[in-house]
This record gives sequence, C-alpha cells and structure tokens, in this order.
Amino acid sequence: PIVVSAQPYIISTDGSEVTDQKTGLIWRRCAEGMVLSGDTCTGTAHLFTDQEAVEHGDTQAKSTGIAWRLPNVRELASIVEKSLRNPSIDSRAFPATPSHWFWTSTPFVDANYVGAWLVSFDNGFVLSYRFSGFGYHVRLVRASQ
Repeated sequence: PIVVSAQPYIISTDGSEVTDQKTGLIWRRCAEGMVLSGDTCTGTAHLFTDQEAVEHGDTQAKSTGIAWRLPNVRELASIVEKSLRNPSIDSRAFPATPSHWFWTSTPFVDANYVGAWLVSFDNGFVLSYRFSGFGYHVRLVRASQ
C-alpha cells in the first residue's frame, strides 16, 4: 500500500530513485548514462536504438538483481508535466532530464511499418516512430515491491 502525501513523488533515501504515488511505479531519477551528484544528474545521457533500449533494461535487471525495464508508453507519458516545457517533467524529482525523445517498450505496428512509441520531454508529445536505427534516451522503471 502506498501512503499518499502532498508531493506526487517520493525520492528514495539514497536519492537514486523516485516513487510515483499515483501509479506506484519506481523510476530511476537520472536518464541512462547520467549519474546522480548531489541533487542533480550529471554527465551525458546515452543514446540508444529501440533494440538497444530494450536490451539495456534487460542488462540492468540482470546486473543489479532489480527488475528494471523500459517503460511502456502509458507509464512514461504518466510522468510528463504538460504545464512545463523544456523539460516537461518535474525537475525536482527528475533533475537535468534532457528535453528530447525517450524510447518506450510499446511497439507501433501499421500496415506499412513497425516501430515504437516515443515520449518527448521537451513538450510532452507522444509519437509513433518507424525508424528503429536512430538514437534516443532511456529512463528505466520498475514495479514497487
């Protein structure tokens, strides 16, 4: 059971994770490739193809023993703050988030192509994308215990 407070997110004791009180999902605060330093994320967020993004989640789950994974489109869109721009996300909970596209695990299938859904943290847009070879960012998620 989740105890709801006035804040939508609860930051973990070590600061590396944030729990969304509405969904119960636990997110890594930093985009993959960045590291938490004090109250912010530093370094450069890595770019992944869609396949690399899924594989990275699997690799992180195996190496840490924690069920990290690539979020589906609804999960990732749930942390968008539509009233904000550049980035369109709570910067206290998710510091230094790149204002760019992030991969989801949700496939997009059309008669003409297969791709994946993306979420933009520049403006909060959600978009289907058919070019799997391009690099975008990743934020991993897991279910609460």
